[in-house]
Amino acid sequence: MQLGMIGLGKMGGNMKKRLEDRGHEVIGYDRDPDISDSRDLADLISRLEAPRAVWVMVPAGEATRSTIEQLGDLLSDGDVVVDGGNSRFSDDQPHAELLAKRNIGFVDAGVSGGVWGLANGYALMVGGATNHVRHLMPIFDALKPEGEYGFVHAGGVGAGHYAKMVHNGIEYGMMQAYAEGYALMEASEAVTDVPAVVKSWRDGTVIRSWLLDLLDRALEDDPELNELRGWVDDSGEGRWTVEEAIRLRVALPAITESLFARYTSRDPDSDTMKAVAALRQQFGGHAVKPE
Repeated sequence: MQLGMIGLGKMGGNMKKRLEDRGHEVIGYDRDPDISDSRDLADLISRLEAPRAVWVMVPAGEATRSTIEQLGDLLSDGDVVVDGGNSRFSDDQPHAELLAKRNIGFVDAGVSGGVWGLANGYALMVGGATNHVRHLMPIFDALKPEGEYGFVHAGGVGAGHYAKMVHNGIEYGMMQAYAEGYALMEASEAVTDVPAVVKSWRDGTVIRSWLLDLLDRALEDDPELNELRGWVDDSGEGRWTVEEAIRLRVALPAITESLFARYTSRDPDSDTMKAVAALRQQFGGHAVKPE
């Protein structure tokens, strides 16, 4: 199958290569002319055969919105656009409606797999009309991991990005739990080889997972993580998950706390904890560390 791929960064570039390795023709466009197959979006579209399929893999927000608006002017009746970036699910319906005015289909695809997806495959969570998803199945089948799992048509437009948002919220909580367990063992006098304990958990335990495998890999390279700063960014999907939990009145204490822990990581001497220290000193005479 022929596909246009917009955005050839770490994810998009590897997805293009995986598709090509499996016999698909992928014509790419990127702002970097050194890696782009096309001069611009118009050139990309001109090289695709109708009905065209175009996969957008650019940063969420304005970059995605602008790209889809441009595609709306360039594509034709019967074409379909896939947004495979980490867009907020609430952006999907407006994008679908904009394209539907030209009878252009829209599919949202949550993509998980990171830099390992090229070799292992990408987990895909997609939303959209059944006929659009069915048309794209050769692409989805080539991108997903081998075997039964790794792909779901989660529902209508927006469902794919919603599922990916929840996936990332769960990821936040899992990473935080592993990190806290690591920190506790590091602080303990009892455990003398923390990396070995983490490695031992990789088989036969109920907490084994790919994330645990990656933690083991990180500890092999840097057993005490001395080469890293404890500063953690968030992509936005954890925040969106918590916002949805508030809207729907669903309790997500672990995911919510893992998000707040990331905010705490960015301010090692936070005003919040200064206030806590001051209060403890006031009511209990507890010691404080001066500036």
